[in-house]
Amino acid sequence: MPGAVVCAVCPVSAVLPAPHSDPRTAAQGDAGAPGSGEQRGRRGEGRFLATGKRRGWGAEGGMSQGPGAQPSPPSVYHERQRLELCAIHALNNVLQQQLFSQEAADEICKRLAPDSRLNPHRSLLGTGNYDVNVIMAALQGLGLAAVWWDRRRPLSQLALPQVLGLILNLPSPVSLGLLTLPLRRRHWVALRQVDGVYYNLDSKLRAPQALGDEDGVRAFLEASLAQGLCQVLLVVTKEVEDMGCWLRTD
Repeated sequence: MPGAVVCAVCPVSAVLPAPHSDPRTAAQGDAGAPGSGEQRGRRGEGRFLATGKRRGWGAEGGMSQGPGAQPSPPSVYHERQRLELCAIHALNNVLQQQLFSQEAADEICKRLAPDSRLNPHRSLLGTGNYDVNVIMAALQGLGLAAVWWDRRRPLSQLALPQVLGLILNLPSPVSLGLLTLPLRRRHWVALRQVDGVYYNLDSKLRAPQALGDEDGVRAFLEASLAQGLCQVLLVVTKEVEDMGCWLRTD
């Protein structure tokens, strides 16, 4: 892999609808009904979790209207697992809004293999299980890119401020009800920074898991890569990809 230079002025903002916009206006998909301080959804749909809700923040975004009011806490969008749609959940979670649906992912699969009777990019049963090509094509359609992280590089070379988010492919146990089977499937997981805090947005979690600052997310990545079967994708703008700003060489 050719060396890259540090680009202090690389932009990380993508040309996307505003984060946390009403998912009902996004392409393909239903939004959950709004609740007190968070937007709730059925299993497999997204919800906005007001992370400061338990610290005395008010309802409807937690913004006090009195003198000396404090700013509202960050809201973290999180979709929970449905069928084998972890790739869709990871995309929406890393982009922090509902932009993709199963129908949209199936359309991408058809474009990737238009002449295939058995599409190689998804489950034959139609339950999802989309591969990395679908994720990369979905991001490209938004003017973004997915860059493979070379696990042989030290994580200190990862320029996190230049990265919009991360999508990990991890081994995951298979469960049948309460019984965990001695099998492993591949699972897509999103990591994203919101207002200075990095979150694990695994769709199998009941709620976003705060990882902390850059040191926290690097520690999480190091532990995940130590499993040996973990792959990491950096979600960046095309400009950051072209200029190599996701990599620090100092």
